[in-house]
Order: sequence, then structure tokens, then C-alpha cells
Amino acid sequence: MLFSADTLVPIRLTLELALVTTVLLLIVGTPLAWWLARSRAWWKEAAASVVSLPLVLPPTVLGFYLLVALGPNGPGGALASLWGARTLAFTFEGLVIGSVLYSMPFVVQPIRNAFEAMGDRPLEVAATLRASPMKAFWTVAVPLARPGFLTGAVLGFAHTVGEFGVVLMIGGNIPGETKVLSVAIYDYVETSRWSEANALAAVMVVFAFAVILSVTAIGRRLGHITE
Repeated sequence: MLFSADTLVPIRLTLELALVTTVLLLIVGTPLAWWLARSRAWWKEAAASVVSLPLVLPPTVLGFYLLVALGPNGPGGALASLWGARTLAFTFEGLVIGSVLYSMPFVVQPIRNAFEAMGDRPLEVAATLRASPMKAFWTVAVPLARPGFLTGAVLGFAHTVGEFGVVLMIGGNIPGETKVLSVAIYDYVETSRWSEANALAAVMVVFAFAVILSVTAIGRRLGHITE
């Protein structure tokens, strides 16, 4: 069978990784995007450049430094020692950390753009109505920036699903632990298991099509996507 337990496990693992990564990116990326959009600090563009580094860095370069950082002699090793482990490399937790860093610009940038596009006027009106900055953020800024959140969430999820270089560097090829879809396809091709590789590749194509179609349909229905 093309979709045996051997091929279904990477699919499940990939979806789990993408879901956890996307949730963490929205939690971490939202305040970061807000600061980048609203701050007047002279060094904010330098910070934005650091966030955007994964867009231009080869995945193997980022994966190498993550491997060092998450290894037994890096900060990841010190963190893992808290629960008796030696390293965060070649673990699912390490994949999550690497995926968050690698996919961050795909989430932060759309949200930042949405915050910048709404301008100052809505927040000024909220202030005249005596709304606190926190209340104005949640009741005015976030609803107005929904297209950015939608775009960021979809891009972050899809980018995590399609990762290869970074996850291979820091996760290796451990079945049930770090062997995600992209790594599984590579492994099947390397071992000439063409049927399994073709089945998983087809899953990726269908997934990509479904994501694009769903986002377009939702965006049109909400009236946030213009032609």
C-alpha cells in the first residue's frame, strides 16, 4: 500500500510540527511585528533585517548554526539538561525551535505590513474614546490586521510543511521523531522507493493547492482580498 504506516507517520509528524510552529510564531511574531510597525527606534530596521535573514541565508548555514546551538555544548544542551537530556538536536523540540526561527519572516512581515497599512487614525480615535493601549490593540488593531494574520499563519504553516535543509541538519532522519515529509521523500528517492516518494509528493501538491484555494475563498468571503 502506498499509504502504509511507514508513509502516514511522516505526514502526521509534519502536520504536528507545522501546527505547533504556527501557533508559536503567531504568539511571538505578533508583538514583534507590532513593535517593528510602531517603533521609532533607529535600530529597528537592523532588528527587522535579523528577522529576515532566513529569507536569504542558505538553509544549511542556518541549520549548521542551529545544530551547534542546540547541541550538547550549546545553550540547547544546557536547556535539555533540565529534564535529563543531553541535546535538543535530533529531537522534535529542536525541530520546533528551528522551524520557528526559519519561518519567522514569513509570519512577521505580513503582520507588520498589515499594522503599518492601517495607519494612526484608528488608534487615535480609540484613544479619544478612552480606550487603553492594550484594549485598542485587541479591539482595533488586531481586527483591522486580520488579512496580515491570515496570510502570516498560512505562509508560516505552509513554509514549515515544505522545510528540508534546516530540518535535515538539526533533525536528521529519525522515524517517528524527526522524519518529516520532505525528509521522507528524499529518503525514499535515495533508496529507490519511487512509489512511496510519489505518494508523498502527491500529498504535498494537493496540500499546496488546497491551502491556496482555501485562503483565496476565505479572503474573498471576508472582503479582504481585492483583485
